[in-house]
Amino acid sequence: MASGGCYCGAVRYEVSGESGGSILCHCLDCRKITGSAYSTNAVYPEDGFKVTKGTPKQHTVKGDSGNEVTSNFCGDCGSTMWRQGPSFAGKRVVKVGTLDDTKILDNLKMDAELFVGHRPKWIGTQESAAQKPAM
Repeated sequence: MASGGCYCGAVRYEVSGESGGSILCHCLDCRKITGSAYSTNAVYPEDGFKVTKGTPKQHTVKGDSGNEVTSNFCGDCGSTMWRQGPSFAGKRVVKVGTLDDTKILDNLKMDAELFVGHRPKWIGTQESAAQKPAM
């Protein structure tokens, strides 16, 4: 079981089971919510995900895919921890930087890169990952 949370510790979560995939997302929404050029994500089943402390705030928008997507973030420190929506029904897309075990990052193999048309030219292609123009 993996656990994680926001920067200030007000919101905590746990995920059980293996990640169903690892994704780099270059959509413009992910740039905004991470403050970075892209987001690094692990996809977990909804039934293995639970909030163990606090209550995240939510913000729902129409994403680059045209579908609604909901960001779950800490109302105190602003850290976005996961997203959910119809495009990935039954799953939670966890921002891997919010996981406690930083070694998880060392072992990630990207399955896909999304919105590759928005990928900055200085960021290399993940050769083993499917290259997708959208979600």
